[in-house]
Amino acid sequence: MSVYFPQPPILSFTEMATSISEVHQAHAHMLKTGLIHHPFAASRLLSSAATATATPYAHSIFSHIQDRNPYIYNTMIRAYATSPTPENAITVYTQMMDDFVVPDKYTLTFVLKACSRIRGIEEGKQVHAHAVKSGVGSDVYAGNTLIHLYANCGYFEIAREILDKMPHRDVISWNAILSAYADMGLVELAREVFNEMPERNVESWNFMVSGYAGVGLVEEARGVFDEMPVKDVVSWDVMIAGYAQVSRFGDILVLFEEMQNANVKPDSCTLVNILSACAHLGALSQGECVHAYAEKNRIDVSGSLATAFVDMYSKCGCIEKALEVFHSTFKKDVSTWNSMIAGLSIHGFGEHALEIFSEMVRMGFEPNEVTFTSVLSACSCSGLLKEGREVFDLMIRVHGIQPSVEHYGCMVDLLGHFGLFEEVEELVRSMPVKESPVVWESLLGACRNHGNIEMAERVARKILELNPEGSSDYVQLSNIHASIGK
Repeated sequence: MSVYFPQPPILSFTEMATSISEVHQAHAHMLKTGLIHHPFAASRLLSSAATATATPYAHSIFSHIQDRNPYIYNTMIRAYATSPTPENAITVYTQMMDDFVVPDKYTLTFVLKACSRIRGIEEGKQVHAHAVKSGVGSDVYAGNTLIHLYANCGYFEIAREILDKMPHRDVISWNAILSAYADMGLVELAREVFNEMPERNVESWNFMVSGYAGVGLVEEARGVFDEMPVKDVVSWDVMIAGYAQVSRFGDILVLFEEMQNANVKPDSCTLVNILSACAHLGALSQGECVHAYAEKNRIDVSGSLATAFVDMYSKCGCIEKALEVFHSTFKKDVSTWNSMIAGLSIHGFGEHALEIFSEMVRMGFEPNEVTFTSVLSACSCSGLLKEGREVFDLMIRVHGIQPSVEHYGCMVDLLGHFGLFEEVEELVRSMPVKESPVVWESLLGACRNHGNIEMAERVARKILELNPEGSSDYVQLSNIHASIGK
């Protein structure tokens, strides 16, 4: 006679835990009661920790489980396979083999996914051999993952061979090789597979639209898009992104209107691309409509979406509105700060840009090359000589960023504005980066503004050395001569 043991309440709690703090509470209780030593209880805790996307914490639980069964290994491998460190899934799989725990079809599918993500073809081949040896290779899920692995690593013939030999194929099997062709820009091969498919789903169509758009063939992409029997939000996003890639911003706004008429709800990705189009076109009213839509639908304006709003308002001339969005954004990233600094720079608010930069550093954000380009540009546009020198030094000495051509260009503009030609020439000649005509042209412009014909002639000769085909520099030098009567 079997005896029924009711599930302890704490196990139900681990299954319901939706945050890592709740998992911590369950873990503490299990340690206190000794339930952590029960294999089933430990496996449930591990599963909760893994789904809470806290793989280091999940691994600490995993390492303290003594009797690990396939389910426990699979849970840890799956967590790593979808994490930022998929290579750790392979390490756990190796440990599983060393512990003589027999993998099942789920194990191999998870490990193959990890191999595909890191393009680990050699590791993938070993797992493939294990799959064939264990008889799992004929499973449709394992087969689909194998196709994706080989295709993703460029082994298309092997991927196709696996597809052709599969006893049972589904649309995912075909999509695995189709998506790889599309991702690598092999659109003709992708089209052949697409035409050959016995059935297609919306993802199949999306892969074709994405493939054509990715290589700039937006007319072909639009042709496939218009033929789609069913579209989802990804379909619209991919087509909009394709137009953005070739700077057809007007078409983006038209397509967005069609999307709204089709009653398809846009996501953050959609709105970012729409706002970018508004920014390029100066379409403030459409941008404001997007903002109103986001507020009405309580869309979280943070990260890339917040950056897009700041950029749109800045480029449309509404710097106050850009600042309003910026200051109301709770979750900022480096790009959000960069966009606000760049906006203030464009509008000539150099001192305010420096204040935002100081706040950024104070809040613990690490400025990058783009940040310093915007800050130095702000100093140049506003004539902040002392501050510009300090920022340039800070970039190199404190943040360890070697100046790029853009950074040198900003400094040349700034120093040239004050007529500090000797310092400018010394700076340009000391550039460790490859000499660029752009920087020397900035210096030539400063010479023109200050009528420094002697240096202008030297600079023009240098530019012509770097760019013998350039004719505009002769014109600029002639203009300098004319302006001072020579």
